[in-house]
Amino acid sequence: MGKLIEDLLALSRVGRAEIQISKIDMATLADSVFHELTNPEIRKRIDFQVGLLLPAVGDPTLVRQVWINLLANAVKFSSKKERALIKVDCEVLGDEIMYSVNDNGAGFDMQYAGKLFGAFQRLHSIKEFEGTGVGLAIVQRIIHRHGGRIWAHAEPNRGATFYFTLRKEE
Repeated sequence: MGKLIEDLLALSRVGRAEIQISKIDMATLADSVFHELTNPEIRKRIDFQVGLLLPAVGDPTLVRQVWINLLANAVKFSSKKERALIKVDCEVLGDEIMYSVNDNGAGFDMQYAGKLFGAFQRLHSIKEFEGTGVGLAIVQRIIHRHGGRIWAHAEPNRGATFYFTLRKEE
């Protein structure tokens, strides 16, 4: 219950927080978040690959939360794999950069993709994977506040890829 209350408060704060825009070194941020979320034992079973991530423009604290939630999900949903693969990459799309977080974990059925970013919407049982069902709602709110988009593609038992866009460095 305590974790649920914390997540609800975080969701509420994201909507009200003043955005402080600056240049963000996305490669360093993604790598440091991954290392904060994992320990050496967990890292032994994960092949973590970071492509050339271009810098973005946004609020570093809020964008850090995006990486925390997406990478934590990738670690969690690939935890039942003997050898997990998590890849982070980016691609330029006009005046924005599309970042992606891909894993080879549990995945999900795309017919339920519309529920992904709703608070308390879970596609896996609590017995299967812990969580409150608020993390992706927080991510979506942050990305939308930055004028970006977020979406996902997955297949059951074949992993998931989450994509989000932010403005390019000016």
